[in-house]
Amino acid sequence: MDNLYIYERCRSVPDAAKKEIRGGRLKGRTDINPMWRIKMLTDIFGPCGIGWYYKVTRQWTETYEHEIAAFVNIELYVKHEGEWSQPIFGVGGSMFVSKEDKGFYVSDECYKMATTDAISVACKQLGMAADVYWDNDPTKYSKEPVPDNDGRLRPVYEELRRIGYAPVSICKTYKLNDISEMSDLQIKDFLKKAAKMTDKQQTGGEM
Repeated sequence: MDNLYIYERCRSVPDAAKKEIRGGRLKGRTDINPMWRIKMLTDIFGPCGIGWYYKVTRQWTETYEHEIAAFVNIELYVKHEGEWSQPIFGVGGSMFVSKEDKGFYVSDECYKMATTDAISVACKQLGMAADVYWDNDPTKYSKEPVPDNDGRLRPVYEELRRIGYAPVSICKTYKLNDISEMSDLQIKDFLKKAAKMTDKQQTGGEM
């Protein structure tokens, strides 16, 4: 089976399961409905307890001045082709006591929320919701290069595949509308930079 089979199955998140975070420190980022992850685990591996399960290995709190945060460590196990995986680790956190404008708020669901967060961290290692976390990861629709009649961009596409970048990363770096607009000097500059990068290196944007 293709090593990317599970990754490709769960990398894309439907719009119905996504919600933009409109306030706070994470404003502008995407919140993913936790039940979508449960649905994907069940769809790929089977019902909880039969095709996948998790163990809570540690629960604890830490105090920061007048606030208290709760943390949970888990081990996620999935059954693939009849065999159970090694533990997939995840750590999650949530506020237990937080200082707000009207005083302190105490959450009686902090460990539940921290566990949900830990599951999401473990699932991320399977590739779940990868398209949300890594905008530059080439999808099955962008792996093949666009036509390049003179072969000028062929070395560029070869390096993009090797280091794990999508063409959009080049457009951001050189302020282009399309990769076909690269000048010979820009191609030379990109190939020089790419030569110093390791295979499938993951970064967050411009080179």
